[in-house]
Amino acid sequence: MVEIVIAVAVQVSEYLVDPVVRQLGYLFYYRTNIKDLSEKVEQLKDARDRHQHSVDEAKRNGHVIFDDVSKWLTRADGFIQDASKFLEDEKAARNSCFNGLCPNLKSRYQLSRAARKKAGVAVQIHGDGHFETVSYLPPLQQIRSSPSEALPSRLVALNEVMEALREVNVNKIGVWGLGGVGKSTLVKQVAEQAAQEKLFDKVVMASVLQTPDYKEIQQQIADKLGMKFEELSEKGRANRLHQRIKDEKTILIVLDDLWAELDLDKIGIPSPAHHHKGCKLLLTSRNKDVLSNQMGTQKEFLLQHLQEDEAWVLFKNRAGDDTIENPELQQIAIEVAKLLAGLPLALLTVATTLKNKSLPIWRDALQRLKRPGPALWVQEAYETLSDPHRRALYDRDLAMGLHFAFSARKVYHRDELN
Repeated sequence: MVEIVIAVAVQVSEYLVDPVVRQLGYLFYYRTNIKDLSEKVEQLKDARDRHQHSVDEAKRNGHVIFDDVSKWLTRADGFIQDASKFLEDEKAARNSCFNGLCPNLKSRYQLSRAARKKAGVAVQIHGDGHFETVSYLPPLQQIRSSPSEALPSRLVALNEVMEALREVNVNKIGVWGLGGVGKSTLVKQVAEQAAQEKLFDKVVMASVLQTPDYKEIQQQIADKLGMKFEELSEKGRANRLHQRIKDEKTILIVLDDLWAELDLDKIGIPSPAHHHKGCKLLLTSRNKDVLSNQMGTQKEFLLQHLQEDEAWVLFKNRAGDDTIENPELQQIAIEVAKLLAGLPLALLTVATTLKNKSLPIWRDALQRLKRPGPALWVQEAYETLSDPHRRALYDRDLAMGLHFAFSARKVYHRDELN
């Protein structure tokens, strides 16, 4: 019987006495609770500042901030502002009452209780702010190519390649044509449109060049996929890249400027036909045989040089209407454009070089392009740079631009003969 009475008494104490003691504690520990909140807010501020510095540095390095980190910073900022105002209001209220000599017990109780709760919230937010890292480095995006000036022939080619990419049973596509005709620009635009239309989960591009550097090709693809190699050997990197590519349900890989057969296994690209049905390849080359016979493309598209009217539109737009509004200069510009054989790269290079140049420079450029060989006029152009009386007439960009244009034109005629 006595034990029952004691048990009942303990329960009554828990329900009646303890709450009273707790409420009185808010009054007795008023200053302690306010001070504790102030310390917790300062600790949270320090943590917030550390994370903010890390976030700022990550952004400067091109990283993307994790969503939970951004949400935590927003939450911490909001709480710090609220708690700081609370502490300021508490200090003002305390100072207004003769330096605390005539305390309002009800107010002290309410402030102490609120401070205790806010301190608990500060501890919780602080605890939630432990991040191993605040950001990640996203995969590199393809550099957007310059607009094609909406040239009809290029829009037709773009649409043809896009239609081929949409065909379920086509996984290797080739684009071929003369050097400087615009193959690289076209496949860049195809890659951009495929990404915009979300035809593939990933779209990556790599340049192959005349002497392929397999490690460099691997690195270009890996950069676009946001992966880093731990393997040092070419074979080890190929195996790692092979697995990474297979992790993508659908992927378009653009390999630009093939001069001969390329060993896809050596790079780490799985066979679209046998090892990865969701992988498609878009290849470019000057030689159709490289694409159809050596690389096994199922469809090949010939990219022709621009017709005279399209070449003039491209050249004029790049040189600028203001540059060639002079009737005499315009006639020279038309002749210069004709001499560039409809090659977009040559047209753009020379138009950019001659933009805003004087009539004498345009005349000189025309004469130089008419000459049978580049060596003499390139040498003369550099010699004029050392002559102070004629230095204003020519510049290095003009000489190099014309040299490139002549070389491109020479390649064009050589390839045509072949």
